[in-house]
Formats: sequence, C-alpha cells, structure tokens
Amino acid sequence: MASIVAAFAVGVSTSHAEHPPVSNDLRRDVAGRITRWLKRSDAVTILPEAHIIVELGGSVTPSLVSRLRRITKAIVELPFYSDGDLHHLDVGVSWVPLSGDSVVDTVRRSHVLAEADQALLNRDIDVRPGEPRGRRIKPGPFLTPLLIALSFALSIAVPFGIMVVAYQWGVDISPWFYWGVVLTLVIMALTQLMEGVAAMRRVEPPEAPASAPPRATAIIAAYLPNEAGTILDTLDSFFAQQYSGGLQIILAYNSHDDLPIEAELKRLEAIHPDFLALRVEHSRSKAANVNAALASVDGEFVGIFDADHQPMPDAFERAWRWMADDVGIVQGHCVVRNGDESSVARMVAVEFEQIYAVNHPGRARIQGFGIFGGSNGYWNTQLFRATRFQSRYLTEDIDSALRAVRAGARIVSDPALLSRELAPVTLRSLWRQRMRWAQGWFQVSLRHGHATVKKSGLGWRPKLGIFILLGWREVFPWAAALMWPTLLFVLWRENGLPAYEPLLALITLLTLASGPIQVAFAYRVATAEIKQRSSWWWRYLFVSVFFYAEFKNLIVRIAHLRHLLRQNEWVVTPRGHVSRVGTEIEPRATDG
Repeated sequence: MASIVAAFAVGVSTSHAEHPPVSNDLRRDVAGRITRWLKRSDAVTILPEAHIIVELGGSVTPSLVSRLRRITKAIVELPFYSDGDLHHLDVGVSWVPLSGDSVVDTVRRSHVLAEADQALLNRDIDVRPGEPRGRRIKPGPFLTPLLIALSFALSIAVPFGIMVVAYQWGVDISPWFYWGVVLTLVIMALTQLMEGVAAMRRVEPPEAPASAPPRATAIIAAYLPNEAGTILDTLDSFFAQQYSGGLQIILAYNSHDDLPIEAELKRLEAIHPDFLALRVEHSRSKAANVNAALASVDGEFVGIFDADHQPMPDAFERAWRWMADDVGIVQGHCVVRNGDESSVARMVAVEFEQIYAVNHPGRARIQGFGIFGGSNGYWNTQLFRATRFQSRYLTEDIDSALRAVRAGARIVSDPALLSRELAPVTLRSLWRQRMRWAQGWFQVSLRHGHATVKKSGLGWRPKLGIFILLGWREVFPWAAALMWPTLLFVLWRENGLPAYEPLLALITLLTLASGPIQVAFAYRVATAEIKQRSSWWWRYLFVSVFFYAEFKNLIVRIAHLRHLLRQNEWVVTPRGHVSRVGTEIEPRATDG
C-alpha cells in the first residue's frame, strides 16, 4: 500500500524569537494531539530533538494533504502549559511519498526533516512538499528582455499567425478573436464602473462600545539594512498614537549584520516600556518576522505595517470600532507621502488613491468580502495566530486574506483609515515591486481560485468576486492584448483600414473612457493632500491611457512566464535615506 511520511518540527514561541529546547512533555503532548487524527493504518514516532514522524497510509491526494493541514492547525491552536506557564506552539511540517526502496526513502526522510526545520523557522504553519526541487534557471542579464520579447510574441505574433494560417486554409477565425476582445473590454469597463459607483457611498465604522477599548499591538516588519534610514521616523508616528486601550509596539526585523541603529533601538526600548525591538535570527522574509512577533503579542487585535508606514494618530481607535463589530480584518487606506520625489512616485500616489479609495471599498461592497493588502491592516489576534503569513508566497498578505475568507472571516475596507508610506521613485524599482506583486497574485490564484469557488458556505457574490479577482485578472492582460493581432489581421486581409463599424467605435470609446472615469471617481473621494495636487492627476490620466495600463498588463504576462521558469526571487525595493543616528544606509537587495 502506498504511503507518505510527514515530519513535524516543533518549537515553543518565545519573545526572543529563538526556539528553546523542546521538552519531552511537549513532544508527548504534540504526539497526543496528532494521534487523535490518525487512522489504524497510520503510525507516529517521537524522535530526539524536536521531530515527530507520522506515516500515513494512502497515496498523495488533496484530501491527504488537507488532513495534514487539519493536524497542523490542531497542534498550534491550543496553548501548551508547562510548569504553570502558557506557551504557544510553532510547528513546521513537510511530507514526501515513500517509494518502497529503502535507500531512496532514507534520503527522502532526511530531506523531509530539513524542510520541516526550515518551515519551523518561518513559523508559518505551512504544509510543504519535501521532495527535492528541480534545478531553477539562473536569471541572466538578458532574461527580462527575452521574456518581454516572448510576451509580445505569444500575445501578438502567435495569434496573428494562427489567424493568417487559418484564413489561408479557408477558415476566418478573426470574428472569434474580435468578439473575445469586445467581451473582455466590456466586462472590465463595467466592473470598474460598478466599483466606482459603489465606492462613492462611504460607510463609517460603528460607534465604539461603552466598555473600555482592549489593549492593541502594532507589528512593524523590517529588513533593517534597507529600512534603517526611515525606521526612527516610523517609530515616532507609532509612539504618538492616541489609543486609549494601550498600544504595544513590536519592531520585528532581520539583518545579516549588526548595525549602528540597533543601539538606538535598545535605547528606545528603555524609554518606552511598551516597545520591543525583536531581531529575528535566520529570517529571510517579512512573513517570518511577523510570525515571530506573534509570541510577544499581548493585544486583542494587531495592526501590521511595513517599515515606511506612518499611520494617522487615531488609527487604532478607528480600527477598534470595526473590531468591536465582529470584524476579523480591517484594511485601511495607504497614502503615498513622497510624491514630490519623482514622476514615478507621483504616478503611484494617484494610483493608490484609485486602489484604496475606489477599487478595494467598491469591490468589498459589491462582492461581499475585502482584501488585506499587507500593511495598514488590522487583524483579530486569535484569527491571525491561526492564519499567519506563509513565506513561500511572494504576496503572503493576499494568501493570508484568502485563507481567512475561506475560514469565514469578515474583512472590511475603510478608506478613511489612513497610513502614509513611501512609493518607489524609479521605473526600475517600480518594475521590481510590481513584478513581485504580479507573481505573488498568480501563486495565490493557482492555490485558492478553484478551491474557493468550489467551497460550500460562500454565497454567490463572494464566489463570483473570487472568480473575477483570481481568475479574470490573470486572463485579462492576455485577452486584452488580442486586439492588436486582430487589428493587424484585418489590415492584412483588407489591404488597409476596414469600413467604419459603429459597434467597434462604441467599444473603443467605452474602453478609452473607462480609465478616465475611474480616475474621476478616485479624484472625488481622494484624501485631501493628494487631491489638491491637480497636476498629478492630469499627468496620471495621460500616462495611464497611453503607457501605464499596458505597462502593468505586460508585467502580469511576464510574471506568468517567470513563474513557469521558477524565477520567484524577491528583490527588496531599495530606500536611500540617511539615518537619524548619523549613518548613511546603503540599501541592499536580498531574496526573501
């Protein structure tokens, strides 16, 4: 009978981010929790150190992997008591099918233990395959230009060639392409129009309950070599928060080397009793940093921020009003605060008003669920402890939000809950940022799209919303590009421009107008500091119609190709700033 072997690496969460030695009592307690989920054909073995091996009968199926996820959740959702103290468990899980060959299976068991140990360091309660990965093509200096050329070939040259060959064989398939493009553009234009109309009606959070607000926690995630120049200003904005329930502030950071600014962070710890500077050893990602901070969280809800964010003074007071109304996650409005630095930053500043003031709240109202965007988001602590970030996803925020939606959590979008951040200032850094976002969205779409639409318990509106959010948004950049080969084919077939077609003219007008209409919606509800920069809006309107929309579509198409080539490295967007402790920080990119 086929079987798989799963390794559980177990650790105890501590406020020092390092896992202490695991006691025999803890291992027996975890093994007992696992045993309750096993069948007669399964077996569990406690190994030295912190490993527990489980052998499950049966071949690899989605249901078997789902059972491993349920076991993992059962392990971490209940605390562990030792000597009268309460501890939270971390667990890293990996699995691999057994072949029946003792030599091969010995290698596989060793590899699965190593994968489980790495998962434990990430603290992401992820269940990952333990089979050795295939070799990844190393990116060279010409990879991006080659992928750009390949993207245009697949979206323009190949469809054009197919239409020409079919026509020469006596079949004109161009109407299918034509109507496909028409349908694509109409659906996108109508979707954007509906979101804009829905976003015009602002909804305020409920009044705060009569009881005193509970304690809250802010987690600020940072790769310190990249953020040392801005982190002190960020911390000042958190120390100035006006939250009557008491605010714990945790800076969860990683760094390859010791930095001068760490001494300043220690000084701030001595001044502010509610501040903790938590260096997370062995971390290579934001996900691992935030997950490590969970062991120290004492707030009933937790706000998660990137290291350049400066939330408005009453941010936690406003977020609490939503949390008291049984909301699991609140996504606020991220506002760009460095638009004066470059034309790219100004473009992103206007785009963020469109995203956070129109798209997110409009979509949430129409489709019945919101999305957590990675920063200026507030979670019920118990929900986040059970969900966490999973570091294998480049957009761990979107993945965590969709897992929360699938678990029945309520997510709202509040455009009036402001936090100011730094935008990329060069086209190169914007390209890198958006490439990571696009690849991360594609990863999440592959994981959650079909499973979420199939899930029982979700209404038709959320299911339709998931289909549009995870399916349609991935198809659209390819489908929209088909208008170019279709036009080229008609020019080739007719030896010139075709006769005037009213429907084509109407669709073209609708498509060209949808962008400006959405910008107009964003301008109406934008935050005052961006709205008053009228020149930014006119420039964005011109650039988005003639360049930026296709720029973003191109990035999505290339992200799909990069994913197929397993090019999923995370390059940090550099920030060149001068630290207040007097040291100029040279940004350094890293994989994560």
